[in-house]
This record gives sequence, C-alpha cells and structure tokens, in this order.
Amino acid sequence: MIARSFSQQLLLATLLATASFGSDVWPLEYSFEETYVGEATVARGPHRVENFDESDTLLRFVFTPRVKLGVLRLGFEYEQFSFGLDKNAPLPNTLQSVAAIVGIDTQFSDSILVRVETTPGVYSEAFRPGSNVFNMPFEIGGTYIYSPDLQLVLGVSIDVERKYPVIPGGGIRWRFQPQWVLNAVAPTPRLEYEWNKNLTLYLGATLKETNFRVSDDFGRDHGIPRLNHAVLTYSEVRAGVGIDWKVTRWLSVNAEGGYQPYRNFDFYRANIRFHEDGSAPYGMIALHGAF
Repeated sequence: MIARSFSQQLLLATLLATASFGSDVWPLEYSFEETYVGEATVARGPHRVENFDESDTLLRFVFTPRVKLGVLRLGFEYEQFSFGLDKNAPLPNTLQSVAAIVGIDTQFSDSILVRVETTPGVYSEAFRPGSNVFNMPFEIGGTYIYSPDLQLVLGVSIDVERKYPVIPGGGIRWRFQPQWVLNAVAPTPRLEYEWNKNLTLYLGATLKETNFRVSDDFGRDHGIPRLNHAVLTYSEVRAGVGIDWKVTRWLSVNAEGGYQPYRNFDFYRANIRFHEDGSAPYGMIALHGAF
C-alpha cells in the first residue's frame, strides 16, 4: 500500500514539475496504470492457492529528445504486483521492478522504422535481501510501412533469466475502414473503433510476462528449500473492452474491464509451477499522454 501511494504522489508531482520542462526542452511521454483483479485460484497438482486478489501498478516516464540518428528514449519504469495471499501460501505477496529505459527509434528508409530498447534494473520480491538482482532485458523491433493504412511489425525479445531467452514476435496494424483499426501487435492487441478524434472504443487483450528473483530465504520460509533465491516467471493474460478518451493535448484517460483467463507462477529452474485454476474479472484505469 505504501509503494502504491508513493507511485500516485510521484506521478502528480512529476507531472507538475516537468510540464514546462518537457514542452520547452525535451519531449516527455508518461503513463500511470492501476489494475485490480478479483479473487481467483491457482493450482499445482493437488495443491491449491485459493481466493486471492491482485493489484498491478505501473508508472512510466520517458523523455524523447531528437538526435541525429533518430529519437532517444530515456526514462524509468516502476511496476508492482500485489497479491492478497495467505501467509502460508508458497508464492510471493509482492513482486516489484524498478528499471531505467534506454532506447532509440531510428528510420532506415521511408518505409522502415526500427526501435532498440533495454530496461536495466532490479526485478525482485519486494526488494527483500537476496532478491535485488540486476537484470537487463531488451527488445529489437521494426515496422514496415506498406501504406498509411497498413503497417507490418516484427521483433524479438531477449531476457537471459527467461526459460526461453529469445522470443520472436510480430503483428500488423491495419485500418480496414475509416473508423476501424486492427492493431494486432503484442503486448496489447486490439480491435479499435474511432468514435471521433478524441474517443476510441476497443476490444482487446493485455499479455504480461516478467521475470523476478525471490529472496535468499523464500524457500526455507515456505518449506521448499530449492526456491531460495529462485527465478520466478510471472505471466498473465487479460481480455476485455475499453475506452480511450483524449481529454487534452497532454492527457488521455483509459478505462477497461474484462476477464483474466490465464495466470502462471513458474519457478521453472526448480520445476515448480502454479497455473490458473479459477479466473476472475478485472478493472483498469490509466492516465497517459505527452508534453
């Protein structure tokens, strides 16, 4: 609760402090997102962890100064997953990450755009001793602009802490009618309907997967010694409907609701995995924009 309150205060303070700076010196992109997932269950064989809810807080700021090679992306990101688990559950109550954002968008030709971005930081179990291990996942992606209405996307994600360190991806963005857009690109594929220039309705999904390190004593505290200092891959899928309203030039409000059909806690190196065994509804509210 303290970390979530801190995120909200930091968002407001930073917006006020950087509004003129971002517009006069370096452009600034920001986003703040809060998601609540209702009570659900995960299972591993006969073992079940039941009736716990989830809160996911995401805060991101990225400065985007233009340089000779393109547009730099320099900023930071904070995310916290909080689970309402029983104290005896063999899963962490809190997963947190604090990372820098370092990247560049560049143009190879009139039709090809490329982004290279890394997020070096700490991905931990509530910053407990032994869990504060540095990691540096990164992504390389390219967009081919076939026409103003059709773009093709291809990329690759690399994370040495992941079970499969290299994962390719791709998708398309296709405006097939004046007000309809198929934005089929992970991690947030959507079918969008542009009601007007300031209001968009959509049907879509959110795909999340992040690797965290638990503390040195996590396994001992939960009666499973091989989970001490273990890597945990947490993943989930949400599917729902939403609305994105551009309130001003620098502020948009996004609201979304739906269902979470998939969740997975995977200590893959220890061969221990808890999978979804009872889904739940969710709601999300977000603020985002650029100066």
